[in-house]
Amino acid sequence: MKRARVAYSGAIHGAVEVDDRLKLDDGRIVDENEVVWLPPVQPRTVFALGLNYADHAKELAFKAPTEPLVFLKGPNTFVGHRAQTRRPADATYMHYECELAVVIGRPARKVKREDAYSYVAGYTVSNDYTIRDYLENYYRPNLRVKNRDTCTPIGPWLVDANDVDDPMNVTLRTYVNGNLTQEGTTRDMIFDIPALIEYLSSFMTLNEGDIILTGTPEGLVDTAVGDEIVTEIEGIGRLVNTIVGDDSFPKP
Repeated sequence: MKRARVAYSGAIHGAVEVDDRLKLDDGRIVDENEVVWLPPVQPRTVFALGLNYADHAKELAFKAPTEPLVFLKGPNTFVGHRAQTRRPADATYMHYECELAVVIGRPARKVKREDAYSYVAGYTVSNDYTIRDYLENYYRPNLRVKNRDTCTPIGPWLVDANDVDDPMNVTLRTYVNGNLTQEGTTRDMIFDIPALIEYLSSFMTLNEGDIILTGTPEGLVDTAVGDEIVTEIEGIGRLVNTIVGDDSFPKP
């Protein structure tokens, strides 16, 4: 099943897809463009992987890591399907990163890789933008790179784990204004999903609602204000996002 979280008529609802429309948890049927899409899971602890595709590491002239390069992301950075992402006025290079997001379904501690998938609730699509100007190094990206408000669209759907036959054999694609700019496969991950769950749970408890962003393949290009970015993953979903200027948002 594909499930979403949306805002409609002043309230937040769970929703499922029915005949290309949305059925809300109160039974109402609405069009997709009538709602505000929210992240399909309220992010708790979010782990993000750096350089987890060999082709991407090569693209950046970095040696592939021998241990997962993990950093954390705060909830402020996440927005939903069809949301806007701010591009800083001083940025000269801001690129997308299409990533398979793994959502944990129950507490996991010291999990063996052969049991790892039993702890997965489902999967969704993430676009983890990077402002290259602020990047000190890919091994330890700083807060200004990976924790900026609105810079991680996620969604639109949480797809149940049982509905994805092989998450390590799906295609990722990114389109900028309709042009295909990135294409890769999860088969090329350096550390696969079971390895990541085993690694993280070896020293900390993973909880229900935690998310692992598993990295991006090669094919990154700069994005500009006004661009529409579509990140899609085979069998998981198609996530649409638009770049706007930082001055488009009023100060709090």
